[in-house]
Amino acid sequence: MTNFTINSLLACIGFYLLLGENKIVWFWSGFFTGILWFYWISFSFVYYDLAYLIPFIILSLALAYGFFFWIIGKFGKHIAIQAVLLSFFTFFEPFGFNWFKPELILLNSYFSTDLTQFGVFLLGIVALKALPKWYKLCAIVFLGASLQLTLPSIISPQIDVELPSMNIPQSQRWDQKYQQEAIKLNFTLIEQAIAKGKDLIILPESAFPLYLNQQPALMDELKNYSHHIAIVTGSLTYENGNFFNSSYLFQEGEMQVAHKIVLVPFGEEVPFPDFISTFVNEIFFDGAKDYQKAKTPHDFIIKGIPFRNAICFEATKDLLYSGKPGAMIAISNNAWFTPSTEQTLQNLLLRLYARKYQTVIYHSANAGKSGIILP
Repeated sequence: MTNFTINSLLACIGFYLLLGENKIVWFWSGFFTGILWFYWISFSFVYYDLAYLIPFIILSLALAYGFFFWIIGKFGKHIAIQAVLLSFFTFFEPFGFNWFKPELILLNSYFSTDLTQFGVFLLGIVALKALPKWYKLCAIVFLGASLQLTLPSIISPQIDVELPSMNIPQSQRWDQKYQQEAIKLNFTLIEQAIAKGKDLIILPESAFPLYLNQQPALMDELKNYSHHIAIVTGSLTYENGNFFNSSYLFQEGEMQVAHKIVLVPFGEEVPFPDFISTFVNEIFFDGAKDYQKAKTPHDFIIKGIPFRNAICFEATKDLLYSGKPGAMIAISNNAWFTPSTEQTLQNLLLRLYARKYQTVIYHSANAGKSGIILP
C-alpha cells in the first residue's frame, strides 16, 4: 500500500525527530531500526538447524545498528554534522551487507532518491529544525529543490518475457523427495511459455535444486526446449571441487553459465580471513565450504539484447551496475525469509537501483515479487 502524501509527510517527521537529538535518542533509534528493518535475516538459520540463534541474531542486529547510530549522536555535535554522517550510511557496508539505505525512505514519496537531492532534503530538515524564527523558511527552498519533478522515460527492450510466480517453501527446495516435482514444474512452465509465444522465460534462483552441470540428461532437454524459447534458470555448479551459485542460459541449443560474483555474508561465505571462516564453518555449518565466485559481471546476449546477470543479493550492489547496463536479469529465492518484509525490502531496493542506473530489471523470484522493474 502506497500513499505518496503520507510517505512524504512521515519521512519529513521521522528525520525531523531524529536529527539534532542526543546520542541516547540516536542509540535507541538505531536499536529499533536494526530490529524492524532486518529481523528477517535470522529466519534463514532455521534451515541450518540453528533456530535457537534467532533471538541472538536479532539482538545482535539491534545492538549493531544502535551502536552505529550512537556514533552519529556522539560525534555529531551539530545537527548539520549528524545529517552528513547519516547520509554516509548509503556507502556503509558492514561485512559487505548494504541494505540499510536511508534515502530508500523517500522512494515512494514526492522527494528524489538521488544522493545529491537526498543531501539537499536533509539540509531542508536541518534548516527547519535549527534555524531561528523566520529563517526557517529557507527549508522550503531546500525541500523544494529535493522534489522528484520528473522521471525518465525508459522503453523496455523489445522482447516478450515470461516471469512465472513460484512459491516453493525452503523446507522443500532441497529435499530430495520434492526434486523431481520441482523439475517437472519447471518444464511445465517452459511449455506454457512456449504455448504463449514468449521469447524468453526466466526461472528463479535455484529453480533446479541440484548441480545442473552434472546432469547431462537435463541439460540436453533444456537445450532442446531452447530451440523454441530462450531459458534462463538458477541452479548450482560443481567444478573442480568448488561450488558456485549460477545462472544458466539455454538458447538455440547452446548453454552458457554465469556465476555469482557477490556472495551473501554468512549465507554463502563467511566474510572473515580463511582461518576464522574455516572455524566458523566447522562449528555452525558442519564444515561446509564457502561458495566460490566469479571476478567480473557477466552479460547474456539474448535475441541480440545484452542482459546483465545478477543473482539475488548482488542485484542490490553497485558493482553489478558497472557500465550502466540497459537491462538486467535478476533471479532470487526469498523462501529463506518467508513470511517477512524481506521481499518487500528487496523490491524497493531493486527499484532504487533501477532508478539510479536507468536499468530495466527483469526480476524472477521464488516466494517473492516477480515482475519488470522500470527506472
